[in-house]
Amino acid sequence: MDLSNLRPAEGSVKSNSKRVGRGEGSGKGGTATRGHKGAKSRSGYSKKIGFEGGQMPLQRRVPKFGFNNRNRKVYQGVNLDTLQSLVDEGRIKDTVDMEVLVENGLAGKNELVKILGRGELKAKLKISVHKFTASAKEAIEAAGGEVVTL
Repeated sequence: MDLSNLRPAEGSVKSNSKRVGRGEGSGKGGTATRGHKGAKSRSGYSKKIGFEGGQMPLQRRVPKFGFNNRNRKVYQGVNLDTLQSLVDEGRIKDTVDMEVLVENGLAGKNELVKILGRGELKAKLKISVHKFTASAKEAIEAAGGEVVTL
């Protein structure tokens, strides 16, 4: 390697970039390839999100309906048959609390959990979560288990 074959790194030099607004002699002066007049020709232009050239935007044309309660509590549902299958696999012994549910991937650590009544429960379990449906509560107590609401 010597001075005769030195070269810039691949991709570091761009020769095709047009330098606009550098005087009339450059051929890219005057309007600097922005055309004549209008918002797009002016400095500081930025199009608003959803702007459709003055046409009524889609977000305003579509009718709105319903109500979204911002204070709504969302519960992660866990069914009895899911718990029974975990007991059959040996992943649950006798107590089911949030730690056990998080370990088995049934809920996130910050989620609220509600036990739902689908399926049947044969195992005697002490379950402590945030909520229970009436049918789930009956089924757990009928199997000899215990229900603890957090």
